[in-house]
Amino acid sequence: MTAAEALRPDLARELVDRATKAATRRAGRVRNHLDGVRLGQGRHSDHADANWLRRILAEYGWPGHRLVGPDAARAAWSIALHSDDQPDFQRTATILLERAAKAGDARIDHWAHLHDRALITNGRAQEYGTQLLLNHDGITPCPLRAPESVDERRATVGLPPITVALEAVRRRYAPDLLADDAPTVVLAEVA
Repeated sequence: MTAAEALRPDLARELVDRATKAATRRAGRVRNHLDGVRLGQGRHSDHADANWLRRILAEYGWPGHRLVGPDAARAAWSIALHSDDQPDFQRTATILLERAAKAGDARIDHWAHLHDRALITNGRAQEYGTQLLLNHDGITPCPLRAPESVDERRATVGLPPITVALEAVRRRYAPDLLADDAPTVVLAEVA
């Protein structure tokens, strides 16, 4: 299904546009290429994107594959995932995304990432090991409940074993880890 085949192609285009711009801002933040002004503008934009998505959720529920298509549903997930300054919104988005995933209208692995992010944002241990800490010392999972059984939980939502996921992220961010001024950032695992 393409955005043109979605029930709301206009929402699909807006979601993809917002998420693409946000990803570009985050890439600069991870690579420490933003000055204080641009960093503040990026955070303001993330907040505005989350508020916009909040209105969409109130009107339509989770913008899933049928409403906006898979690419825009992924964009909605990305916006919700990075709305750390609005933990109440993140929890609401998690609930709606879970319902959509159970109905076959969203990806269950997206729900697992958002569920973990909402737990971490609220100071709790994550379930699936999708949220990682990146700094100049390396990449490590954020606090994790029952790490000895994480791979079993990951398998239930279609995620690879944690060691495979960590290695993929290490390869992706290796150049950034070598930089002397590498920031400490919480990020989602590469799906």
